[in-house]
Amino acid sequence: MASEIKQGTLELVNHLPILQVITPMLIAPILVVLNNKTLSWLLSFVGALACLFISILLIQAVSDGSILTYYLGGWVPPIGIEYRIDAVSAILLFLISIISAIVLIFSYSSLHAEIPEEKHTLFYSCFLLCLTGLLGVVATADIFNVFVFLEISSLSTYVLVAQGAFLDRRALSASFNYLIMGTIGATFFVIGIGYIYMATGSLNMMDIAERVNQFGDNRTIQAGFAFIVVGMGLKLAMVPLHVWLPNAYTFAPTVVTCFLAATATKVALYVLIRFVFSVFNYEDIFVNELFFLLLMPLAVIAMIAASVIAIFKQNLKKLLAYSSLAQIGYMLLGLSLMSQKGLASSLVHMVNHGFTKAALFMSLGAFMLNTKNVYIKSLSGLGKSMPFTSAAFVIGGLSLIGVPGTAGFISKWLLLEAALETGYWLVAILIIASSLFAVIYVWKIIEVLYFSESSESYNEVSVLTLMPIWILALFCIFLGINTSLTVDVAIMATEILFK
Repeated sequence: MASEIKQGTLELVNHLPILQVITPMLIAPILVVLNNKTLSWLLSFVGALACLFISILLIQAVSDGSILTYYLGGWVPPIGIEYRIDAVSAILLFLISIISAIVLIFSYSSLHAEIPEEKHTLFYSCFLLCLTGLLGVVATADIFNVFVFLEISSLSTYVLVAQGAFLDRRALSASFNYLIMGTIGATFFVIGIGYIYMATGSLNMMDIAERVNQFGDNRTIQAGFAFIVVGMGLKLAMVPLHVWLPNAYTFAPTVVTCFLAATATKVALYVLIRFVFSVFNYEDIFVNELFFLLLMPLAVIAMIAASVIAIFKQNLKKLLAYSSLAQIGYMLLGLSLMSQKGLASSLVHMVNHGFTKAALFMSLGAFMLNTKNVYIKSLSGLGKSMPFTSAAFVIGGLSLIGVPGTAGFISKWLLLEAALETGYWLVAILIIASSLFAVIYVWKIIEVLYFSESSESYNEVSVLTLMPIWILALFCIFLGINTSLTVDVAIMATEILFK
């Protein structure tokens, strides 16, 4: 009897990769049929919780360095489609799932202020489709499926961003701009896939990796890789391919901005990491030169330039959007170092920045519920009238800077160590300089919150609105003190990728 239970448990674990993806996908059309605002939120939240629970089980299953695989329809790759979960994908699945659940809690009380109630069902359905796409990109080991899931998430995201037009019509142009840039990025990506398939005759990542090693210096494969880098550069808002991000974050509903800032660009970066280490040969001279001569300079430019631009922004959403571009620079820089510690810093920063930026945007959303404004001046004196929201914002700001004891410090410290280990002293100095610029724009907000007098009096937001904000803020502290969830898993992941 005991052996039967154990066997049943093992069979369930083997199906977790596909359950992670299809759970939100199956719920999304049900919401449209029911067309009920409260039920839509409830089912969406239950679906997100189910994804979170599955992601925790997946982390436990791969915590010993093992890999979970699932073959759709029982067809073994390279003929069939494979879902493949290791330590790298498991930690990102956890980030996407937990952020989606926390954001949905926030949406229950905040969404009505930005989107008419009759549109809530459409919003939650698109949200679940976006969640499906992001989870699918991370879970699949088929490069064409990566493209399919990217498009599922992108198409639903365009709709989600456009729903900000109920408050500001500029959301429509922001969504259209995002659509154009996203389509160009997807086109580059699928052309890259075409080149790889032309050279290898396979779409399975592991199978392609074996064949790439056999081909050696192949121009068709190199062209495919270059197209993929450009396509993913557009998707992850790599400078100078970032033009869609500031307006998309600024004019989208706050709930959408929170979710995208914490997950979407990280998934695009994950795809780039996966292709570099699981599909292509990271020791290849072409790959190394491309990252050293192109990505590293662009990453450094993003770190400095975006931080400087953020200092002069008065629109808080746009300020945090440019801050995100700088943080993307940190992640790309860690990857471009092509070392285990550099890659580990990128993976850790992906998670830490996800919680940090979600906390900041969500706190800003709580301010907006009262002030109906997104400019710095509107925060005058809110440190006294909205103390809990303001305190959570400060914690997120400290984590963004990288103050010791917060999540942001851990990943920036790892990145500094990686830069010094590889001999890039100038890069290490620029990392510190970029963090100092973050001090300026974060302090600018804190100064208005606590040292300016308000002409109006506001009440603190409801407990239901505060709860998800403080969950994120506490994560910013917890991940800065207990690093086992991020650093240990990231180190294990890099050991797998560098084999």
